Amino acid sequence: MTECNSIAEVRDNIDRIDAALVALLAERGAYVREAARLKPRKADVVDAARIAEVIAKALGHAESHGFDADVIEAIYRSMIEHFIAFEEREFDKIKGGG
Repeated sequence: MTECNSIAEVRDNIDRIDAALVALLAERGAYVREAARLKPRKADVVDAARIAEVIAKALGHAESHGFDADVIEAIYRSMIEHFIAFEEREFDKIKGGG
């Protein structure tokens, strides 16, 4: 990160980062869709141990970057909640439900 000289420069950089984040989230979504295809039962979509693992890894990344762990945890919990709902919908599309 570099120091910005104007709010416009700040916003341009945020917009650039947002575009990259959306591309990465779309890629993550493609893997979530694959998980839905590979899991035998819809009940397998929610895996508490995996959720804890993902959040722990994210918190480690936050720490290594010197960023606020509370912000990362809140973002990841929300993101996981929405990806679970997405995976459940994809499971239903792929396998016709339950």
